[in-house]
Amino acid sequence: MIDTNTLRLFDEIARSGSFTAAAELLGYTQSAVSRRIAGLEREARGPLFERLARGVRLTPAGEALHRHATAVLDRLERAEEDLAAIHAGLGGTVRVGAFATANIELVPKAIRAYATSRPRVRVRLTEALSGRLFERLGAGALDVAVVSDYPSGLVSGDAELVELIEDQLLVALPADHPLAGRERLDLAELAGESWIEAAPRGQPTQLLAACAAAGFTPRSGPRVAEWSGKFGFVAAGLGLTLVPRLAARAVPADVVTRPLTRGPVRRVYAALPERPLPAALELVAELERAAAGLREQGPDGSDSLGQ
Repeated sequence: MIDTNTLRLFDEIARSGSFTAAAELLGYTQSAVSRRIAGLEREARGPLFERLARGVRLTPAGEALHRHATAVLDRLERAEEDLAAIHAGLGGTVRVGAFATANIELVPKAIRAYATSRPRVRVRLTEALSGRLFERLGAGALDVAVVSDYPSGLVSGDAELVELIEDQLLVALPADHPLAGRERLDLAELAGESWIEAAPRGQPTQLLAACAAAGFTPRSGPRVAEWSGKFGFVAAGLGLTLVPRLAARAVPADVVTRPLTRGPVRRVYAALPERPLPAALELVAELERAAAGLREQGPDGSDSLGQ
């Protein structure tokens, strides 16, 4: 096996045509150079240099080996550059996971700003529920995860959590609902409504907890996972649903959202592994900046969140 130091010595001798010049440049003694090249020629099973009166020149075998050596050394140099960029947070790939509604506005804004400041860093995005994101983070498959404590709390393991935003859950109603014109609603006023959720019946959710605190058990409506489907059922008058403010920009025109008095709130976090990449830390900083901007916006992008 040829080691890289010997390859660099061989390359320098080939370029300079001199054992002496290569020894001086790389800090070897003449005897050390002779030993290393003799060992390399044994591995090559023949001479690599012709010894001349003044200096040396490559044999045909030496020329063949030098072509491969320059390619290997070039790849190693590029690898060192890539590693240096990764350790400086300026290159490589950051694997990001986020839950669906974070991908409506929070994560895209952060990634757009990140791409401007870190153009050599590739961002690879995965979408999943928060519990699955924690699993992937713990398994080393993600570098950053954007997670929330809704609907089932946080099971963070050894992850470091950076709180991004406190996200109020709004109620979504059809635009022609009798209460749609109110600025704020009390959950108890909606005791007779059907509720559209994604979680299986019987699974604890923030809706169940909030309704219990308001003194009633919510009537189950259709179980729909995708937000576009939920909004379709709400628009059709088949039930109400809770919508995070982070998702309010995706609400269609025939659905309105209203804040609830003492309404449920979820918290959104960036989760990092125990030893985060510098590039991941920079992305979390962009997520914090994006979250700070969103705290100044309401569902229509103009009013304060009022939190």
